[in-house]
Amino acid sequence: MAKAKTNFTCTECGGIVNKWAGQCPACGQWNTLVETIVESVGNRFSVKPQGLAQSAPVLNLAEIEAIDVPRFGTGIDEFDRVLGGGLVPGGVVLIGGDPGIGKSTLLLQALANMARIKKVLYVSGEESGAQIALRAKRLSLDAKDLQLQAEIQLEKILNTLAEHKPQVVVIDSIQTMYSDALSSAPGSVAQVRECAAQLTRVAKTMDITMILVGHVTKEGALAGPRVLEHIVDTVLYFEGDTHSSFRLVRAIKNRFGAVNELGVFAMTEKGLKGVSNPSALFLSQHDTQVAGSCVMVTQEGTRPLLVEIQALVDSSHAPNARRLSVGLEQNRLAMLLAVLHRHAGVAAFDQDVFINAVGGVKIAEPAADLAVLLAINSSMRNKPLPRGLVVFGEVGLAGEIRPAPRGQERLREAAKLGFSIAMIPKSNAPKQKIEGLTIIGVDRIEEALTKIREVDDAS
Repeated sequence: MAKAKTNFTCTECGGIVNKWAGQCPACGQWNTLVETIVESVGNRFSVKPQGLAQSAPVLNLAEIEAIDVPRFGTGIDEFDRVLGGGLVPGGVVLIGGDPGIGKSTLLLQALANMARIKKVLYVSGEESGAQIALRAKRLSLDAKDLQLQAEIQLEKILNTLAEHKPQVVVIDSIQTMYSDALSSAPGSVAQVRECAAQLTRVAKTMDITMILVGHVTKEGALAGPRVLEHIVDTVLYFEGDTHSSFRLVRAIKNRFGAVNELGVFAMTEKGLKGVSNPSALFLSQHDTQVAGSCVMVTQEGTRPLLVEIQALVDSSHAPNARRLSVGLEQNRLAMLLAVLHRHAGVAAFDQDVFINAVGGVKIAEPAADLAVLLAINSSMRNKPLPRGLVVFGEVGLAGEIRPAPRGQERLREAAKLGFSIAMIPKSNAPKQKIEGLTIIGVDRIEEALTKIREVDDAS
């Protein structure tokens, strides 16, 4: 089979050249030329009108029947939650994460569960069949109905799909696949994009649920072209420290469900197990109250989570005080310290400030602002916050406390876990009293610090 003709296309401006170069001659950008296949186009004037494909009809949107997307479960509740309720026939899912974090383990468990009711296929480009069989034995999986193919050539994989017609396919990993149509090595931008596009096309035409495993770069982004995330229907990321036994799976994109859904897993000897009450993972168990610790309620998709925010404020021994944040945005920490000084009179310009979200969770929403400032103030005063206190709220540059979305759900989750005091924005105050929970509504940061002192004096 003759190789297809290729050229090089600039990812920035779309310019085309015949040979690779470090710099695009059209726009001047460096390292943007990638290999692409030259599509063969026949003589358009020799095609008869009756030979043309019929175009899709134009329909009125109001006349199209809205049908719910059918789903089927993977047998792992936390995985189904992240997917939005389960897998979709014809859907393409991309899972990325650090090496050794548990991507292959989770998918092998899910395939073993689905093999009882679906025809499944595991395509491995990184491990041999013996290695995967050893892993399945170690996890005590019933893999008698699970089909396996160790192959990295795209054309052979497509022939296998056409012959066996599986309903669920796992490609582990997309960076190891290559097509004979391209001369570049596996893992290159052109190979990843071409293989992903071909597998997605087959998944849509044959109604196959396709799960692609992707490697990540040292910055944590998926390796390969950015277009890879646009091709697929769902993008999931594994988070968490490989040295910890807990793993977080977050949905970054989902055409069939909510984004930012979070699934929490614990790595055990028998594989990844879902955690039904993840809030307990992110709360430290202190025998006594400690200074610099504040519990907040964050919203991850449709799930409220209680996370402990810890702050350590210490005298700086360097000309420039350090500002270090783990699990929260570092630039926002500098802004919050300025608000604390300007509107509450608490100065930290000569102090090193360290912030940590316990459990390795990453909090991106601004509703953590109030908890961060209260933890910093508690550490500076070396006085613990009141026992049973839970906090959430966004802090503006003017010192105001802004409301957070889904405040009622956050409060109910806190009350369910036994918290007795909630300091929240006044706009989030519930109309009906929540049993066992005392609500303290605040409008400004200085008011919040004053009321905290009043609660301390009362207790």
